[in-house]
Order: sequence, then C-alpha cells, then structure tokens
Amino acid sequence: MSTGPGADSAPAPTSTHESTTGGTFSSLKIRNYRLFATGAVISNTGTWMSRITQDWLVLSLTGSATAVGITTALQFLPMLLFGLYGGVIADRLPKRQILLVSQAMLGLCGIALAALTLSGVVEVWHVYLVAFLLGMVTVVDNPARQSFVSEMVGPAQLRNAVSLNSANFQSARLIGPAVAGVLITTVGSGWAFLLNGLSFLAPLVGLLMMRTNELHTSVTVPRAKGQLREGLAYVRGRPELVWPIVLVGFVGTFGFNFPIWLTAFADEIFDGGAGMYSFFNILMAAGSLAGALLSARRRSSRLRMLAAAGTAFGLLEIAASLSPTVWLFSILLVPIGMLGLTTNITANTSVQMAADPEMRGRVMSLYMMVFAGGTPVGAPIVGWISDTYGARTGFAAGGAISVIAALAVGFALARVGGLRLKVDLRPGRPHVRFVPREQLATAA
Repeated sequence: MSTGPGADSAPAPTSTHESTTGGTFSSLKIRNYRLFATGAVISNTGTWMSRITQDWLVLSLTGSATAVGITTALQFLPMLLFGLYGGVIADRLPKRQILLVSQAMLGLCGIALAALTLSGVVEVWHVYLVAFLLGMVTVVDNPARQSFVSEMVGPAQLRNAVSLNSANFQSARLIGPAVAGVLITTVGSGWAFLLNGLSFLAPLVGLLMMRTNELHTSVTVPRAKGQLREGLAYVRGRPELVWPIVLVGFVGTFGFNFPIWLTAFADEIFDGGAGMYSFFNILMAAGSLAGALLSARRRSSRLRMLAAAGTAFGLLEIAASLSPTVWLFSILLVPIGMLGLTTNITANTSVQMAADPEMRGRVMSLYMMVFAGGTPVGAPIVGWISDTYGARTGFAAGGAISVIAALAVGFALARVGGLRLKVDLRPGRPHVRFVPREQLATAA
C-alpha cells in the first residue's frame, strides 16, 4: 500500500495536497467501496431515525433540554475516556474483522432499545444505558471504520472517499429524520428503534461480500508496550496534525450540539413539535450534503479553508440564534450544515493524508476522541446554558467559541507556516490574505 505524507516528508502546515481523479463519485468505481457505501447508507438512515427518536423520547419523558444533553454526553463519554485505546486496537487488528463485530453489536443495541420501548417499560435511565453502550462500541468502530477507507480505495482516492462517506451520512440524514417524524406520530418510537437495529444487517452483508484480495495491503502493528504514548508523541510533533485536531475539538465540543438546540428551538422558541424538529434536521442535512459533495469535487485539502469554514460556521450559528422568525432560522440551517461539514471533512482528510499508515488508527482515534469525545463536556454545559438563560443564548455561545477557536488556529497555522496577514486596498486585488514572510520583506 502506498503511503501518504509521513515523517520523512511532512507537508506544509498550511495545506495538504493529494491527487484525486475521476470526478465527484470516482471512489464508487471500486467494488469493495460500493458495497461499503451501500451498507452504510442503510445503517446511517437507521442511525438518524434512532437519534431523532431518542432525543424526542428523552424530551417527552423528562421535559428537559439538560436530559437530552446528558443522553448525548453519555453516548460520547466512552470516546473521551477510552478513545485512544480504540485506536491502538484498530492498528493492531484487521479492520474488516473489527467492523464485523462492532456493526453487529450496534445493531443489537438498537434492538434492545426497541424491545424496551415497544413493551412500554422504557424509562430515561434505559435510554442513558443504551446510549453509553453505543458509545463503548463506537470507541473501536470509529477509528477502524475511518482507517479502513484507505484499505478499500487507496491513497489516490482517499479524499474523494472521505467526502463521499460524509455525503452518504448526510443523505441518510435527509431520509432518517423524515421517517422518524412519521413513525413517532403514527406508530410510536419503538418501531423506529427496531428498524435502526435491523438496518445494521446491510453493512454486515457488504463486509462479508467484499473481495479481500482487492483490498490494499493493511498495516497492522504488533502488540507492544508504549504504543499509546507513541501515538501521542507522533501527533504532538506534527503541527499539520495538531492544529486541525484542536479546531475540531472546540467545534465538536461547543458548536455541534444541535440535538439540544434544535429540540429547544422547535419546542420552546417556535412552539412546534416533533415534525418541526425533523424539518430542522432535514435542512441541516441538505446543507451538509451539499458541503460533502462540494468537498468531493475538490482535489486538495487546504488548512486555510479549515480556518475560514470554521469561522463562518460560528458566525452563522450566532446569526441563527438571533433569528426572530422560524423561516429565517430554517434558512440559516442550510449554510450552517454546509460549513460544518466542510470544516469536518477538511480536517478529517488533512489528518488522514498526513498520518503514516501504521499510525493512522491511533491518529484517527485521537481525532474522533477530540471531535466526538468533547461532547460529554460540551453537551451538559450547553444544555444547562440553554435551560438557564434560554436556547438562543446557548446557541450563540457555541457559535462564539467556534469563531474564536477557528481564528486562533488560523493564525497559529499561519505562524507555523511562515505566513503573515497582508492587507491590500488597491482595486482588483485580494484585500486580505496570507502571504509568505519573505514576500512581505521583498515588497517592503
């Protein structure tokens, strides 16, 4: 398997370049990836049905945005506590075998919650427990799934495949909430949970049907002491890994708490119901899908785009928090989804391409631990702010923190890359841009 930029040739901290050929959907020409993507869109649809139903069920049982935040936090707490160990496991074992086990366990969790709900005995602590168990499985599933993509498509198609994975997830996000809204209001929450559990049969079948001889050679690391510390030291010495991870950590912790905000805006601010909550999620998904498809067309991942997208994402969240009408709020959700996905995909692809194959599982586990594992910290805080000071204040606070983090990381990357901010007020020229320090010296 060809390797991406590694320790011997670190990419410049301001950009990550890779060749991507064949257009927006080029990765789908690869049979193994087609099987993976087909199974994923089915299970992702079930997952989104379950997420929407879970949030609404908790809100119905408790009437508290904080309880929704606690549920979200419990689902991501294992990633915060054990995420790095999941990366070590993903580097040691064949990733396809890991996924066969983890996807089956995710399906069983969905079926268990369905049984509790359909039997009429479900209580909020049941939902908390299942959310925590889902998080425990995800600790291993996430880094294995992220790094398995390169084994299916190879380095030349990695960026395209990562973008299409996000497009796949967001396509399911368009369908899942709509189906969940119908099921909740007609036959009840239990059936949505049951369909989610059964949906994991699709990725299991896809994994079993793959031609293993067509997979790119996987890199597994023999068991040894100090592998966790080795992974942390590897990341610490590479700014092109550190700063994207720092940014997605702040954005994921404080800017991506949409289950809390959208339930509160639908229920309290605009006096809607489950249908409005589903509608908000569909709009977010439409924007996210557009962002993923646009990312799939791009041939490189520039970290300057990461900082710009993160800044714009936070500013739009602040604008949405101040929206006086449901229609303006709804319209703003589309670009928020687009820029949120652009931020995530750019960071994800940059980190994967900059990591050596034998370290990729540990690097991606750190990435996912920071991005998703920060939710147990951010979700209760944001939920408490929303309950105490109102949903608008909570949403604005998340956006403000995202803006500050994106600007700080942008200037840090510029400093590491030897760039400085240049302001040019002459007509027909970029007014504000980063340029190399020596170019400024020459101009002076």
